[in-house]
Amino acid sequence: MRSKSLDQANKVVVAFLDGRRLKGYIHNFSALKSSFTLFLRDSPPGQEGIKVEMEDLKAVFFVHDFVGNCEYQEVSGAEPAKHGRSVEVVCRDGERLRGSTDAYNPQKMGFFMFPADPKSNNIRVFVVSKNALHFQFC
Repeated sequence: MRSKSLDQANKVVVAFLDGRRLKGYIHNFSALKSSFTLFLRDSPPGQEGIKVEMEDLKAVFFVHDFVGNCEYQEVSGAEPAKHGRSVEVVCRDGERLRGSTDAYNPQKMGFFMFPADPKSNNIRVFVVSKNALHFQFC
C-alpha cells in the first residue's frame, strides 16, 4: 500500500523493452536491486504498487512532470558535462540518450545519466546497461 506521501516520491516514466511506458511514482529506488515497486499515477489512494523487474526495462526516466512536451527537441552538447563525462547511449529501439554520467560500469545493473539539455523534462535517467545497444563516451 502507499505508505508514504506522493510529495516524497520520485515521478518516473518507466520504459520497457517491449515499448510500453508506465507513469507513476517510486519510493526508495535503488540501482543495486533487481526490481522496484511502481505506484501508477492514476491508481486510487491505497492501491498496491506493481513490481517491476529491471531486466525488462530500457530505462527509468525521473521527470519534472508527466506531461512533458512531445514537440520539444532536446539540445545535446550545448553545455559541458555537469556530472562526470559526456555520453551517448543508443537503445535497442533506436532512441538516443545524450547527457553525462559519473558512474558508468558495464558490470553493474545500470547507471544514472543526466540530460545534456537543461530544459529537458528529464531530471536524470537510469539506463539498464545490458539492454542498451550502444554506449560511448563523447
